[in-house]
Amino acid sequence: MARLGCYDRAVEALNTAKAANELVVTDRATVREAKKGLFGLALPSLKLFGGGKDEEVTEIESKIAAIRMASDGFPTFTLDDGARWKQTDGRNTYPKPGQKIRIRKAALGSYIASINGQPGVRVVRQAN
Repeated sequence: MARLGCYDRAVEALNTAKAANELVVTDRATVREAKKGLFGLALPSLKLFGGGKDEEVTEIESKIAAIRMASDGFPTFTLDDGARWKQTDGRNTYPKPGQKIRIRKAALGSYIASINGQPGVRVVRQAN
């Protein structure tokens, strides 16, 4: 009987949180998309999206939507999802809108971008 009472209290607390819009339920696919959208941003370590290594996003693939050349001569890429990445070193990649881009985590918190299968160049995520 005590076990049933505990269950009833838990269900009531869940219903109360739901009614007050304090409860959010989502699926793994939605969490993965949210993590992909935050990929490359320096954020505090939060358990908001779970903490499992198996769910960690280590690379993304997208298309370049727009390009802007920075004053240092390196391009800033805007991806299809609106994320902006700036090339920080390496050779000229001659990027064009519509080209595929793959960005992956590299050593010491850095990121490497490969455009249209070319060898990678270092990039950094820009705040939007």
